[in-house]
Amino acid sequence: MSWRDGIALAVRSVTRRPARTVLTILAVALGSGLLVALVAIAQVADTQVIGQLGKGGPTSAIAVLPAAATSAQLGTDSAQGGEVNPITLATVNAIQNAPGVSSIQTVLSQAVFVVPPPLGGSIPSFTGDDPDRRLPRPFADNLVGVDLKSSGQLPITVLAGRLPSAGSTSEVVVTAGYFDHLQLDIKHPETVLGVVIEIGAPQVVDAGGGVVRGRWTRAAITGVVAQNAAGGDLLGAQELASADRAWQLGGVDGNSIGIPLPSSPYASLIVIADSLNDVHQVRAEITTLGFANSAPEHLVASTQRYLHVVDIVLGAIGTIALVIAVLGIANALLAAVRERRREIGILKAIGARDGDILRWFLAEAFVVGGIGGILGTLFGLAAVTITAQVVDSYLVEQGLSNVSLGGVPLLTALIGVVGSLLLSLLAAAWPALRAARLPAREAVGAL
Repeated sequence: MSWRDGIALAVRSVTRRPARTVLTILAVALGSGLLVALVAIAQVADTQVIGQLGKGGPTSAIAVLPAAATSAQLGTDSAQGGEVNPITLATVNAIQNAPGVSSIQTVLSQAVFVVPPPLGGSIPSFTGDDPDRRLPRPFADNLVGVDLKSSGQLPITVLAGRLPSAGSTSEVVVTAGYFDHLQLDIKHPETVLGVVIEIGAPQVVDAGGGVVRGRWTRAAITGVVAQNAAGGDLLGAQELASADRAWQLGGVDGNSIGIPLPSSPYASLIVIADSLNDVHQVRAEITTLGFANSAPEHLVASTQRYLHVVDIVLGAIGTIALVIAVLGIANALLAAVRERRREIGILKAIGARDGDILRWFLAEAFVVGGIGGILGTLFGLAAVTITAQVVDSYLVEQGLSNVSLGGVPLLTALIGVVGSLLLSLLAAAWPALRAARLPAREAVGAL
């Protein structure tokens, strides 16, 4: 009897008891589905959680501030800075040449005045529907300028809309602080998309006389982000911040009236290490150069340990469920051996060998386990999709960035199918051996 004959005989045997077969397949499907869902959610959630610790950017990102580092800098994730230590182009070059550094993103921060709607545009919340509501007033803030061509290196998470186009001087995104200024609800970030505001860079002409003039730019809000790359509620292209900074530097120092000239060419640097394992080494080099820096390296390490424990627990739960389901296969095949004793005896009487009988029952387990594994994997992937939608809806309602649980690893799906097949064959081994070793004379005379 070939494997082909064994599978054909197994298929016929499976259809002989449809109710029992369906229940056995459903048990395997539920077990494998639970395993796939738990393992997939654990794996993808781990990646997303670690990613969130990077605040939307690479987890290996390090923020460098224009302040002198203290002796306790490397012992903490936060920046431990002392007196001002300007970040210059020489600083950028020195860090870029350090071992383990992948790239550097320079960040500008320019003091500006912001004129929100209705003076700087229009917004539904301030159309005059409520005459008792106070209209927003202009406020002082900082415009953060970054290289938007490499925006993936920034520790920002887009809540709504999109980032400004690279090089644009007429588009910005805003943070939660902008909503606070306008007394808007951050849970509805889409309300400010498309709104045009006016941004004015100050230039002190006469500090003693308090003479200040501004360089005004109209910019549309294209998105809302959860974090910012430096202190400021507006984020735009580096070209916009550079032009405003050049304008301010064209005047005199206005420290006496609260508008001092920038003390550092760059507000901060975002340094990307080659990997998480290189973060500590790069931070040590930056600290040696004398600059305060921050990175979630200790937090990531602790989180990874806890997540690993959760992965083990979830994986164990799924495995137990699958083992219990596969035990159902063993039970069903043992019952089949008892029911088919006479059939086994007849097959042996006409020349079937022990290996043929063994192949028959293993093929039956293969069919049941394969169908159950495929159905279970599909069930598990559907469960992950539904869970992702529920989680995303909750986070959006809470005004937080969404965490995508999509993109289940292909290996996880294969584990569901292959694992079901292997465990099914393992569960069928004893019943199959028992059937194969059944003496022909005893089997024929069983009824």
